[in-house]
Amino acid sequence: MGLHGQTADELYADRANLASARRAADTWSAELKEQPSSFDTAWKLARATYWLGNHAPESERRSFLETGIDAARKAVALKPDRPEGHFWIAANMGALAESFGLRQGIKYRKPIREELEKTLAIDPAFMQGSADRAIGRWYYKVPGMFGGDDKQAEVHLRASLKYNEQSTITHFFLAELLIDSGRKAEARTELQKVIDAPLDPEWTPEDQDYKAKAKALLAKLK
Repeated sequence: MGLHGQTADELYADRANLASARRAADTWSAELKEQPSSFDTAWKLARATYWLGNHAPESERRSFLETGIDAARKAVALKPDRPEGHFWIAANMGALAESFGLRQGIKYRKPIREELEKTLAIDPAFMQGSADRAIGRWYYKVPGMFGGDDKQAEVHLRASLKYNEQSTITHFFLAELLIDSGRKAEARTELQKVIDAPLDPEWTPEDQDYKAKAKALLAKLK
């Protein structure tokens, strides 16, 4: 139980409030020390630190993401045939690779892809096709000489939409790719889809983030 009798799950649901996200992570972190064999605690800690690694003050982000990688590795060690650990290793590594320069990008390039391919092999529908979306992002962000490929990026992003055709994150990533490919009219359509999509009750904070990003990007495109 967190403060005021709230469970870590309830605190995480309120993650748009950073203090709640921190308390959720602290609660799961303490639980994992007490129960190192709890698979759910390990992957939920990795998911919470991923959020904090993208939203906490800059100076704390790296440490949260490294904690997330460690927690997700514990989840994989406990249940290698479940998708959660593999996915959250890749997500935390991906955030490090995107935020902390080329050296981090090169260091994590291969393991990110490997963990996402494992997730895809275990359950392609996991978390609304998140593995396909993340592999699509991988192909888009990684330079061509290291295996990046915009065509493959688009294939995977569109494959992810089969599981949730209103995914704000996937439509936003697709829009960025289309802008880079000079397909501005298509990109505008994708950004409008982000803005028009209903909020997913489970992912409302993420949806709100991407709706704000889509509005800003659409304004720049005109």
